[in-house]
This record gives sequence, structure tokens and C-alpha cells, in this order.
Amino acid sequence: MPTVLITGASRGIGREFVRQYEDAGWRVIATCRDPAGTDLSCETHALDVTDPASVDAVGATLRDEAIDVLINNAGLYGPRDYGPNSIPYDDWESVLRTNLLAPMRVTAALMEPVARSDRKLFVFLSSIMGSIGGGGGGQYIYRSSKAALNAAVVALAQDVRPKDIGCLLLHPGWVQTDMGGPSAAIDVVTSVTGMRQVIEGWSIDETGVFRDYAGEPLPW
Repeated sequence: MPTVLITGASRGIGREFVRQYEDAGWRVIATCRDPAGTDLSCETHALDVTDPASVDAVGATLRDEAIDVLINNAGLYGPRDYGPNSIPYDDWESVLRTNLLAPMRVTAALMEPVARSDRKLFVFLSSIMGSIGGGGGGQYIYRSSKAALNAAVVALAQDVRPKDIGCLLLHPGWVQTDMGGPSAAIDVVTSVTGMRQVIEGWSIDETGVFRDYAGEPLPW
């Protein structure tokens, strides 16, 4: 059976990925900061994606595994109520560590297990708010973190392509989660169902693409 690893799996989109992949018969490896505080029934590992030692520990534990799909889901929105003259720079650094450095660090730590698998795919949850071509004002912190992630993953996709390892950037939509809020446009089931279909239909020729949960290409 194929194996998927999901970061930030204790709630929201991550937890729904766990549920759907379990229902589909995959081996699921879930990671979150406090597995003991969840009721996840699959294999779980403690992982703080912003802590290099924690990432290295999970990498060492799973170094002999084969991980077909690694979903970098863990993320942080950060502050919302600020303007150009009141940017909370410490929070900006924190969001960049979580949304940019962390998924790249997790990817590096688990490169060999993914390379050893049949599917060899890294998935990164991004956002349409990281699209420079998509426009929009405000929310500099979150927008810049996802734009930076997009740029890093496009470069990564080229570097790992010779090993037949692929990268896929996905916008989950505006989802009814703690981050998206109750008035968001879609629920987690709709979002994750769509993203799983995009993942399933992905091929190495599409490495580095940026798509939404319905499979539509998004502007950079």
C-alpha cells in the first residue's frame, strides 16, 4: 500500500487528509506537535516543524521508510490587523519560519524516504494570496510567506527532477477552519477531496506547478 505523511495533522485540513487517506486504504503517518493530545488512530509522530531538532529526529526515525507522498500542510496565518505603518516584524519572522523555512526543512529531512518510494511526490500547501500575479493588497505577512514558498518550491522542483522526485503547490481554497473562519467558502471535505484528486492525477511532467483544489492553474 502507498504511504502518505502529513504535517499539521491534528486538526483542520491536515486531519481531513488523514481521514480520507485512511479511508482510501493508504498507510498514513501523521505528525503534529502533541500527538498525545489527539485521538488520531494512525501512526503518529511528534513534530514541531519550526524546531530543527524535532525535524531531524523525525527524519532519523523514518530514514528507512518509503514515503510516496509528503504533504507539507502545517502553516500559520499570523496577525491580521495591521497596516504599512504598524507591521509586527517579530510576527512576520515567525510566520516566515513556519510557512517557508519549516516545509523546506521537513522536505530536506525526508528526501531519502520520498526518493525511495514509488510515487516520489512532495506536496506544499500554498495559497492564492501568495500569487503576485493575482494581486490584492494588505496582509503582507501571510502573502509574502506563501510567495516565498512558491519561489523556493519552483527552484526545488528543478533540482530534484533528475531523481524523478516531484513537487506540487496547492491552494486549498478559502476553507472553513480555524484559520479560514466559519464564513469561508468551502468545507474541509470539499477542499481535501479536490486536492487528493489533483495529487492522484499529477505526473512528473507537471512538477513545480501551482494549482487550486479543483486542479485549475494559478498565476505566479
